[in-house]
Amino acid sequence: MEKVEEFESAIERYHDAAREFVKGNPEPYEAMFSQQDDVSLGNPFGPFVRGWSDASATMERAAALYRDGQVTEFETVAKLVTPELAYIVEVERIRAKMGGAGELANVTLRTTSVLRPEDGTWKIVHRHADPIDSPRTVDSVIGK
Repeated sequence: MEKVEEFESAIERYHDAAREFVKGNPEPYEAMFSQQDDVSLGNPFGPFVRGWSDASATMERAAALYRDGQVTEFETVAKLVTPELAYIVEVERIRAKMGGAGELANVTLRTTSVLRPEDGTWKIVHRHADPIDSPRTVDSVIGK
């Protein structure tokens, strides 16, 4: 039971870090991630990266695209916690100024985050986020 409670606390910190991320501040978010060579990240702005150096640089580039943001909802779809590994699948809803735009935009991301205990706390070892929030046609998937 203790690991589950620790996991819930880690997810609260992760959500707080996401709230900072959409304001353009990547530091709390980066602190949630493992700094090991096997960390991986796939975000809506580019391909998957692996390793702390590439993951950190990718987070910093992505955070620079957000301004004046707020997370409006974290919808939990699924989660599982074991002593060695945990995951959470969520839908994140955000309002933020993106890129050079002056207006707030609504962003919906479907996300999967995998965490493991490292040095007494849960760390993210993989995150995947994409903007798919509705059914897609076969042609959109195969690139026609």
